[in-house]
Amino acid sequence: MIRFDELPLIEPLLRAVREEGYENPTPIQQQTIKHVLEGKDLLGCAQTGTGKTAAFALPILQRLQSVPVPNPRHVRVLVLSPTRELASQIGDSFARYGRHLHLRHTVVFGGVGQNPQAQALRTGVDILVATPGRLLDLIEQRIAKLDKVGILVLDEADRMLDMGFIYDVRRVIGNLPKARQTVFFSATLPHDIQTLAKDILKNPVRIEVTPPATTVEKISQSLYHVDKHGKFPLLRQLLKDPSLQRTLVFTRTKRGANKVAEQLNQNFVKADAIHGNKAQSARERALENFKRGLSRVLVATDIAARGIDVDGVTHVVNYDMPDVPENYVHRIGRTARAGAGGIAIAFCAPDEREELHAVEKLIRIRIPVRPVPPGIAHPSSGPGGSPLPKHGAAAPHPAQPSAPGAPARPAAPAPHPMANKTPRRFLWGKRRR
Repeated sequence: MIRFDELPLIEPLLRAVREEGYENPTPIQQQTIKHVLEGKDLLGCAQTGTGKTAAFALPILQRLQSVPVPNPRHVRVLVLSPTRELASQIGDSFARYGRHLHLRHTVVFGGVGQNPQAQALRTGVDILVATPGRLLDLIEQRIAKLDKVGILVLDEADRMLDMGFIYDVRRVIGNLPKARQTVFFSATLPHDIQTLAKDILKNPVRIEVTPPATTVEKISQSLYHVDKHGKFPLLRQLLKDPSLQRTLVFTRTKRGANKVAEQLNQNFVKADAIHGNKAQSARERALENFKRGLSRVLVATDIAARGIDVDGVTHVVNYDMPDVPENYVHRIGRTARAGAGGIAIAFCAPDEREELHAVEKLIRIRIPVRPVPPGIAHPSSGPGGSPLPKHGAAAPHPAQPSAPGAPARPAAPAPHPMANKTPRRFLWGKRRR
């Protein structure tokens, strides 16, 4: 197995990598670093958790260090990211790997005041990490000047497409010099992403570490068929196992994320929620609590799925099956980071069977089914775990007791389906008032 010190990296970078505790580069790092150092355009198709941030950050830092810092200092590298969280983490990576170099970077994104970001740009930075919306605002205000950018990195390009940012990305690229190096990463390559890559890359080196939209092989996956009423009791039961040390739970909606986090805290499990409606300060605080182990569980929606890059996530729980099957891959990719193992658990209610089938078709495997613990509602039971009658059959009524020695009276007939129900006209009348 190749070691970092066998790669053509300068000593300050190798020292920073050693201080981070890394000895062996991941496959994407082995294949990418050399080409980026040579100034080639690159198209990388790799899942999250493969180490691609270091794959482009290390050689970019080395290229910047190899030439004198211009005076006045200006943006020489632009990294575009789909989410605030991912942008912050990319900025952190540049800071860690470049700690022994005299380079400056800043991160700009929306949801917070722009004054500190504008001041950093006016002072001068070498590396700018940005989300498209806020960057366009700063360009229009003539605060961000990109006319001397020599390297563009587009990270999580398919996520940009999912979030409707492709038009903004094209507008940003229109402000860059045509003579530049472009590094393009995407977990999947739908048609629109292939078109964008063709438009902005020149004779790119193509690197594909894992096939598009496949799951990380080291993740152990399992599935519970459970009624929607049994999902939280099942999660609570699973969390009694201390091996679920740092657990990421995904829900379909923001409201659902808040509800699950609130219920966990009520059951003495420290949890935070993170989603698009949270203030940026609250999102950063929740993520920091999770990183530091102050929260055992982080409940998130898909909008945050690729923005969460936390080492040591032991389990990912798909509390709700995702509407888009590719999101299952991105969700479970939060565990098994940088070659480590991980465990992914999915809950599937009866009305989520189609989503499950779409996921299994995408990943080309049947997820192993595990039995639901006793007392928890599963698809053939009610909220309390009691068996439900078969679909279309009325529950039988017991025979009526009679005097001793007399034959039992026949069971009472099942009530009419409309018995004891308020007529629709009265319900409508109430609704009008």
